[in-house]
Amino acid sequence: MQNDLKRGAAHAVYAAAAFSLTGVCVKAASATATNEVVVFFRCLVSLLVLMPWVLRQGADSLRSSRVGGHLWRASFGVLAMYAFFYAIARLPLAEAMLLTYSTPLWVPFIAWAWIGERPPAVVFPAALLGLVGLAFIVKPGSTQIDWLAGLVGAGSGFLAGCAMVSIRRISDTEPAQRIVLYFMILATVISAIPLLWAWQTPDLQTLALLVGAGVTATVGQLNLTRAYAWAPAALVGPFTYASVVFSALLAWWIWDENLDGWSAFGILLVVATCVMVGWKRTPAAEA
Repeated sequence: MQNDLKRGAAHAVYAAAAFSLTGVCVKAASATATNEVVVFFRCLVSLLVLMPWVLRQGADSLRSSRVGGHLWRASFGVLAMYAFFYAIARLPLAEAMLLTYSTPLWVPFIAWAWIGERPPAVVFPAALLGLVGLAFIVKPGSTQIDWLAGLVGAGSGFLAGCAMVSIRRISDTEPAQRIVLYFMILATVISAIPLLWAWQTPDLQTLALLVGAGVTATVGQLNLTRAYAWAPAALVGPFTYASVVFSALLAWWIWDENLDGWSAFGILLVVATCVMVGWKRTPAAEA
């Protein structure tokens, strides 16, 4: 297995920059487009970008005995997008990005409940610290921010964790390429259903932003895949949190958004605990 931390870290930072631009496009497009339209275009554009690769795979790549598992993965992924984009539209960009990056806090417990993988002991105190960090960001009961959007944003991290565990459930028989292929097709179909009652034709500027969100998200995902191919997940993972920094800088530049001290402290807590959980889980995963 190839192992080049410099290349892995570089691709992780490229992915972080791309995902930050996705957040900017989504936040700007959400000013005039409904959440349902934003999610659909995110899925559709990604599918179109990957279509040449899909066509090269041929019909054989779709043959699977785990279609139900693919449907679970796609459903959780789309719901996570709905929650994430809802939070992006209503919260400071860096806070919304961090809330969806809280996925490592949830995955050990979801995997324990769903597929019987008991987490190591260190996960429990780490998760408590992470939840304290989330509380500093969401600030339940506060009138200064939309705390409901904060809870929905945290929910996006939980739903993304469900999607990750659902991938693990089917990865024993399904190759990564087929999982990606099924996700893009099913996510586009699922996200198209709400358009029956929530469609709004976007203007040209909004359409450009929606296309930009789909393209940058695809670029980010491809770079993230390459990052994990070049180096172990525990070493690469911390670099992905550069997206929070990039998002904070872009939001400050474009919308004059500033993080308060408690949110910044909460972000540091969540990042630290997510990195700790990732480091402790990797040896077991590689065994």
